[in-house]
Amino acid sequence: MLEIRLLTGQHAGEVVFVPRIANQPSLDENPFKFTRKQFPVRLCFSMTINKSQGQSVQHVGLDLRASVFTHGQFYVAVSRVTSVTNIKAIWSEEEREAKTHNIVYPEVLLN
Repeated sequence: MLEIRLLTGQHAGEVVFVPRIANQPSLDENPFKFTRKQFPVRLCFSMTINKSQGQSVQHVGLDLRASVFTHGQFYVAVSRVTSVTNIKAIWSEEEREAKTHNIVYPEVLLN
């Protein structure tokens, strides 16, 4: 079993257990019966927005619950994906629409 702590949603913070699932192919494919037990999970990788610069990836997931540092970082994150249909984002539950703040620190700008 896998012990997992949920990070988001209405059950955030709860601990759940994921059992191994038995998979049996149909008899049409094979002349004999066998069972394979595996966890219903998939390997994935993540990287920061800065690390993704210059990369092309098939799927992009954005966590916009905390604002991105600058508009440039948001642009880099969105422009890394090969198709616009492969972008997924999560944002704060209080927000009714997908938006993020453009944080600007005027003290670092030249006068």
